[in-house]
Amino acid sequence: MARARGPLAGSYPAAVALVIFALVPFLMLTAAVFPLLPLIGKSLGLSKPVLDVTIGLSDAAYAFGAVLAVQFAVHLPARRMLLGYVTAFVVAAVLAAWAPNGPLFIAAFIAEGLCTSLMLIAAVPPLVTGWPAAKMPGTGLIMNLCIFGAVALGPTIGGIQALAGSWRPLLWGVAGLGALALLFSLLTFEDAPPQDRSAPWDIVALALAGCGCAAAFFGAAQLQATGPGPVSLVPLLAGVAMITALVIHQYRSKHPLMPVRQLATTFPACGILVAMCASAAAFGLMELVLTALQGKSSPGHTAVLFLPEFGAAVLTAVLFGALFRTRFIPLLAIGGMVMLTAAAALLTGLAAGQDTVVAAGSGLIGLGVGASVSPALFIAGFSLRSAQIQRVFALVELLRGVTAFLVAPILLYLATAIGTSLAAGTRAAVWICLAIAAVGGLAAVILFTLGGGRLQAPDLERWNEQGEPAWASPPLPGPHASRR
Repeated sequence: MARARGPLAGSYPAAVALVIFALVPFLMLTAAVFPLLPLIGKSLGLSKPVLDVTIGLSDAAYAFGAVLAVQFAVHLPARRMLLGYVTAFVVAAVLAAWAPNGPLFIAAFIAEGLCTSLMLIAAVPPLVTGWPAAKMPGTGLIMNLCIFGAVALGPTIGGIQALAGSWRPLLWGVAGLGALALLFSLLTFEDAPPQDRSAPWDIVALALAGCGCAAAFFGAAQLQATGPGPVSLVPLLAGVAMITALVIHQYRSKHPLMPVRQLATTFPACGILVAMCASAAAFGLMELVLTALQGKSSPGHTAVLFLPEFGAAVLTAVLFGALFRTRFIPLLAIGGMVMLTAAAALLTGLAAGQDTVVAAGSGLIGLGVGASVSPALFIAGFSLRSAQIQRVFALVELLRGVTAFLVAPILLYLATAIGTSLAAGTRAAVWICLAIAAVGGLAAVILFTLGGGRLQAPDLERWNEQGEPAWASPPLPGPHASRR
């Protein structure tokens, strides 16, 4: 029996359009919503603490969705599920834009986060592996722009919308872009069977991921809103413990959803470390800057100050595409960590309020996150067989999402709790971001060196067409290293 096939199922540009319209809306919104919170709160009668928790739970849903998407892909038809994810996202986006009351907005906004992660894990890996290797550099460039360019553009879009005095038009725009994603998911539809219906359902992994993300992000949001106490610290610590237990469970499992044991070699470990530290430092810096500017700068002025971040993200995406086939991808990732360290060093002078400091700092953030996280993602992915790419992306997105969205609210709390003033606390929090970027980059270099790593150009044809790793990743340094 012939499988259902859309009219653009064999079109690479259409597949690219699907990924762009699926990922950009909510990822842009994660950064754009911050300047809009006062407007949303006033319109829907939601307090700042409630909105902080809403954003935290939406981020938790995004992190959990990476694990859930892999489990669904094992047992259910991938393209049918993608169609369902996109449909659910459009419904949630419409409800969030239309919401006449707070509870409906909260539920819809959290659902948008979950659906975006489901779409990412379902749509991106086929774009990477489903086309000739010659298209992969362009795919890397596009992924970089979709994920990090969208986030970098968020503060500017949010500032412009806040200047207009209304928040709903932006959310209607998100719903409109989601509708385009639904259109392209239909046009490019190509039915395919599930990976392995006979595989066991990993209920333990799903429970640890779901409960761990929800508890940790709820606790971090409560910490930001109300300070330390049982309501914030207990779920925060319990959630982090559950996420740690998830990684250990996946390492020891005979049928893991995410190949933690296989990724425990030098190249993937360095890539994951860079992705986590870069995301934590970059998102922390962005939110600290936005918070410091609130009340001192108009939304329109803030929007202009963040334009260099988007321009820098575009530049590094192009550079990543140009270097995709070369042995310099690890150097690009480390260079990104250097840029983030420099951004934090510059932004320690944020309290002075100089526009040049903020604009230059935002540009360095764009350079840093664009040059580090996407290369790190592919460093991990190229180290395993191409058939594993969906599971690799799921693990990296889970860990990156946890560090990116969990660290930022903790830093915002610290900015108000330490030091003799808010300016002093913010400076201290920026120094923490500097330490995260610097230590993460240095640790990756040390790990790469001690593991005996060497710069290698990825063999894209071997990886994509034969399914074998694109390069050789040596074992992690340790007692076993001498027996390689």
